Amino acid sequence: MAGAVDLSGLKNRADAQAKSAGSGGNSGGDSGGAGASVVEVTEANFQAEVVDRSMQVPVVVDLWATWCQPCKQLSPILEKLAGEGGGSWVLATIDVDNNQRIAQLFGVQSIPTVIAIAGGQPVEAFQGMQPEEQIRQWITSILDSQRDQLPGIRAAEQGAGAAEEEQEDSRFTAAEQALERGEYAAAEQAYQSILDAEPDNEQAKAALAQVRFTARAESADPGAIERAEGAPDDVEAQLAAADAELAQQRVEDAFNRLIGTVRRTSGADRDRVREELLEMFGLFPEGDQRVANARRSLASALF
Repeated sequence: MAGAVDLSGLKNRADAQAKSAGSGGNSGGDSGGAGASVVEVTEANFQAEVVDRSMQVPVVVDLWATWCQPCKQLSPILEKLAGEGGGSWVLATIDVDNNQRIAQLFGVQSIPTVIAIAGGQPVEAFQGMQPEEQIRQWITSILDSQRDQLPGIRAAEQGAGAAEEEQEDSRFTAAEQALERGEYAAAEQAYQSILDAEPDNEQAKAALAQVRFTARAESADPGAIERAEGAPDDVEAQLAAADAELAQQRVEDAFNRLIGTVRRTSGADRDRVREELLEMFGLFPEGDQRVANARRSLASALF
């Protein structure tokens, strides 16, 4: 459709209507504001809401009518996707019965008709009801093809990314505040909820390990080390002693104790000790030589 439709033809008519109505250029419908993702468009605000706005982001025009049953299915999908778009594109809804000149301009023969406008010109279109996923892919392809031409797309996407990052930070802030109050169970639950949603979040993994150790270290009994020496096969005693050693900054002693326990155990006990040791590794910065040495020793103990 590119180049086939001259959208500027409505501008003079809209200006004339605006002057006669004394409305300042919008004689029908609520445009929803300059930042709205869904706007109601008439001949009076077509230039501003469709043509002008399409110079910044794509505008998807939904041509519909109250009597059109497929329109009642399609329009809510478009509105939902527009809301999810975060301002990277705008949905312009147009009632063809009340805006016949616009329908004639686009040569609409059936509804619903959906037309994407970018840079002041139609670029893509489809007619009839479509599945949501297919419409989503259609919109994505338009954004991909226009991202370098329309500055508003990248700006909206960057803004959405910043908002998402801020939301992630707020989750960590809540966990950190619980930790500062000494509410270890609450902090552990907060970090775990992040990992439930994002299993590969390394920051949350490290923080969770720190919380768990801090809770254990506060109640670590220095006498556990002496008791563990007399009970080398007692897994609970060895774990408690390793916590006490780590709390005393005896890092290598703690690592060696648990590696020795791995060598002496099997099955569920061995897995538990290995997991505790790996969690301890997570307390130290990447590249720590003590951790590197312990990892090699653990590999030797396991295999």
